[in-house]
Amino acid sequence: MPIQIEIISPEKVLVSREVDMAVLPGMEGDIAAMPERAPMMLLLRGGVVALYDGDTVNDRYFVGGGFADITPTRCTVLADKAVPVSEISIDNATAQLEALSEAWDQADKTDTTRLSVLQDQIQAVRAEIEAGSPAS
Repeated sequence: MPIQIEIISPEKVLVSREVDMAVLPGMEGDIAAMPERAPMMLLLRGGVVALYDGDTVNDRYFVGGGFADITPTRCTVLADKAVPVSEISIDNATAQLEALSEAWDQADKTDTTRLSVLQDQIQAVRAEIEAGSPAS
């Protein structure tokens, strides 16, 4: 019995179909959404959502953070940013990492809220670079 998965970015619905399992990059670690799983809300970190048909990963999407609502029959991912891994631009992500690193260097080190946001953004861009690299 499959589970309905939807991956939604601010721009559009990227995926809406049935899969056997989706592995999501949760803040506390990777979580599998699959049929009959107990309901949960999941805070996402930057990373790859892997969609499985049987034992095979058929699609991979990079998400830059967001939330997932998992029920026994469906998984809805509301992503801050979402793109197919095959469409990641390493050059754009590297430029973004450089800009974030510069912002980190110039940030007021007593502004913990700003530092936390920058840290999350830097982690997400590093995960995007890793996801888009040929070795991944």
